[in-house]
Amino acid sequence: MSTSVVIAGTGVAPTRADEHRDTMDVMAQACIEATRDAGIQLRDIDAIFTATAQVALPTLALAEYLGITPRYLDSTVHGGASNLSHLQHAVAAINAGQIEVALIAYGSTQRTALKATGTRPMVAAAPPLEAMANPRYPITSYALMASRYLHQWEVPREYLSAVAIAASRWGALNPAAQRRELLSHEEILASPAVAEPFHTLDCCLITDGAGALVVMSQQKAKSLGLAQTVTIAAVADVTEHDGMMAMPDLTSTGARLTGASAFEQAGFGPNEVNTVQIYDAFTINPILILEDLGFCDRGQAGRFIADGHTSPGGKLPMNTSGGGLAYTHPGMFGIYTILESVAQLRGRAGQRQVPAKTALAHGIGGTMSSHSTVLLTV
Repeated sequence: MSTSVVIAGTGVAPTRADEHRDTMDVMAQACIEATRDAGIQLRDIDAIFTATAQVALPTLALAEYLGITPRYLDSTVHGGASNLSHLQHAVAAINAGQIEVALIAYGSTQRTALKATGTRPMVAAAPPLEAMANPRYPITSYALMASRYLHQWEVPREYLSAVAIAASRWGALNPAAQRRELLSHEEILASPAVAEPFHTLDCCLITDGAGALVVMSQQKAKSLGLAQTVTIAAVADVTEHDGMMAMPDLTSTGARLTGASAFEQAGFGPNEVNTVQIYDAFTINPILILEDLGFCDRGQAGRFIADGHTSPGGKLPMNTSGGGLAYTHPGMFGIYTILESVAQLRGRAGQRQVPAKTALAHGIGGTMSSHSTVLLTV
């Protein structure tokens, strides 16, 4: 990264369970909040990066909705890692001198859609060969990964529950979290079974919501007098497969590649990361990703979480917003890993605030198919 690029503003649209809103409306609200936070006008934006499963041409629709004329468009979609990849694309465009101010946005009203139609918007479907088995996509695929992990490392089912329990402890500290009650292993097992070994409380929420980021060069931010910016130290992407049947190893993911690349770019390692935000659509996700990123040895992340190391007061605060399991999950959760990282680094996390100078955000798309790791610093 030849030019230092920063996140200068963030915005989040409310995710109240009792409020039904249009997809573009929630996206636009998050974008307006992000520009206000960055101290710029909508007309200052010259690039839009966005992804959503509910709008066919999201960059065009969002630009029109906001009343702006961006000269750089990117609607790359590969699931929950998309917005993290957009950071990499924005950095490259800024470094190339093609743009000055980028807006990265995501929004979905999948909860509203589910209530109205009985189905929720899907970014992807099971590949044809897997579809023949009529899986509960993508739950079945992640359940197979969880089953293999428990068998391979001979660890107890309680380690999956530990992930949801830790998320609930953070959610209890977040006024915006949609699930704020503390969970126990017994409550998780008492919730309806959905795909062995998952129960309902092993799975993410289904909500409406939106988030947005304003990205620019550090030089541009200084010229605007912006003080509370967060530096993008590294971004790394990879994909190893699409369908789960092509996954080389059900207990090892592409995060081992993106993590190694991101840490090499940034010039520091896992021991220097103060907080980690991982896309936790299912309780197996943080377990696999912590190991592949180098925070835990193989087969050890479940115990690490169960021992409280990722919970409030732990040595590696993880998913401090409550994550997709307790805070919100409007489809593709990736942008929220960045938003929470920035909130922690700027000291804006309220009761859930932790001491942080460095943060790692990790997004996942498909069935552990695409991965994006972002390192941020102040």
